[in-house]
Amino acid sequence: MEKEKVKDLIDENNYQVERLLDQKVQIWSEYVVFSGIWWFGVALSTLPWVLWFVLRNRQSSDRIQYAGFMSSIVSLTLDVLGDQYGLWHYRFNVIPLIPTYFPWDVTLMPVGIMFLLQFKPTGSPFLKAILFAFLTSYVAEPIFHWIGIYEPLKWRYTYSFPIQMGIYLLAHYFSRRKNFQELT
Repeated sequence: MEKEKVKDLIDENNYQVERLLDQKVQIWSEYVVFSGIWWFGVALSTLPWVLWFVLRNRQSSDRIQYAGFMSSIVSLTLDVLGDQYGLWHYRFNVIPLIPTYFPWDVTLMPVGIMFLLQFKPTGSPFLKAILFAFLTSYVAEPIFHWIGIYEPLKWRYTYSFPIQMGIYLLAHYFSRRKNFQELT
């Protein structure tokens, strides 16, 4: 296929996506923003961070926040992939152009992980990973599905369990890194 034809196909696809995003923002601005479920999402986006800043262990907060940030990046990436491949989708987004549920990936996942990392820091990371995976996969996901925010299409809660364990264990690994060079 010639280069110009490919460019035209890509451009047309982008225009279609832009039109759908415009429609999504229109629906969001008319029906979602300032609704009760939107305010619920705003609260889920902010209150856990307030709790973290009040209850965190200040001696290790930088290290733990580093691990939380890394878990947020992994969570966002996997969530975008799952949404784009049609495994699930979200409704009632706090921010309409982000395809994932912002409170989940940027607040609930990392803050939950950070609290677990801080609690009994010498405890078994595998037991904590199992607890985290159980709570996120079999408690939180069904609640978000029941509320109507999360719609698993080609996904089962059980599929999330090993992924959530892996995200926690990765965060645990990052929280234990010490090889940072002094800035000069």
